[in-house]
Amino acid sequence: MNKADAPQFLIPVENIESPRKQRLFESGHMKLLVLYLVQQAPKHGYELMKDIGEIVGGGYSPSAGTIYPTLNYLEDMQFISAQKTAGRKQYSIEPEGGRYLETQQVQLQQVLDRFETRREIQNNQQLIDIRRAMENLKTALKLKLKTDSMTAEQVRNIAEKIDHAAIEIGRL
Repeated sequence: MNKADAPQFLIPVENIESPRKQRLFESGHMKLLVLYLVQQAPKHGYELMKDIGEIVGGGYSPSAGTIYPTLNYLEDMQFISAQKTAGRKQYSIEPEGGRYLETQQVQLQQVLDRFETRREIQNNQQLIDIRRAMENLKTALKLKLKTDSMTAEQVRNIAEKIDHAAIEIGRL
C-alpha cells in the first residue's frame, strides 16, 4: 500500500504510540459528566449511574466502584456536597463546582457530542449489518490472537488486509 493512496482517516503504523484500546472515558471526563448531571438536579449515586448509562448508550452502565470514588473526589474538591435523604446521600453542586464547570464547557460539549454520536450509531437499525460485521472482525481477531502463535509476516498480512478494507470503504 502506498502512503499517498491511503485516506486521511487511516493511521500510519509509525504514528501508533501504543496498542491500548481507547478508553470510553478519558481522564477527567467522568468527573465532568457527573458535575454536569448534578448541576441539572440533585441526584443519588444510583441515579447518576442510570443517567450516565443513558448518555453513553450501548448498554453501558458505570459501576459503583467508578461513581462513588468520583463523587468522593468532587466532594473533597468542594465541587459538590451531599445531604442524607431517606438514608441515602443526595449530591448537589456547590458554587465552586459551577464555576469549574463553566470553565470546562468546551471539553464537556466534546464529551457529550462524542456520546451522542455513539448512541446514534448504536441505535441506527440501518447500520445493524455493519455493527455485526465489525463484531465478527473483532471476534475473529481475538480468536486468532488467542489460539495461534503468529509470525511477524502473518501480523503484517492481517494488518494489510484490514488497511485495504478501510481504503475500499473510504472510496465508497
